[in-house]
Amino acid sequence: MTVVLTVLAGAVGAVARFVVDAEMKSRWKSTVPWATIGINVSGSFVLGVLAGVAMFHAAAPAWQTVLGTGFCGGYTTFSTASFESVRLVQQREHSAAAINIVLTLGASLVSCAAGLFAASAL
Repeated sequence: MTVVLTVLAGAVGAVARFVVDAEMKSRWKSTVPWATIGINVSGSFVLGVLAGVAMFHAAAPAWQTVLGTGFCGGYTTFSTASFESVRLVQQREHSAAAINIVLTLGASLVSCAAGLFAASAL
């Protein structure tokens, strides 16, 4: 049953990513892929909260699998962030590529830690 729920959560995460990405891109035109950065940072926060709930509040490991691997795995998209960074370098948009790389990695790590901290305080 965990496998089925993980697949379904992954599908919901992928659809959520598509909707958020399309909405952000329709509102803000920029060389920097802000939609992908926002998706990865927010997904990292959710994953941090899930990990914290599992670690500090004895949540069932299956929930971390379903929501962490399933939803967050479908929602976040580090492969797209990598592709966008390479594309920006190829287009000689070095500043935008650097912003994308630094914010995707740095802000996602900080966001995950913040989620973990938030869950520990529940």
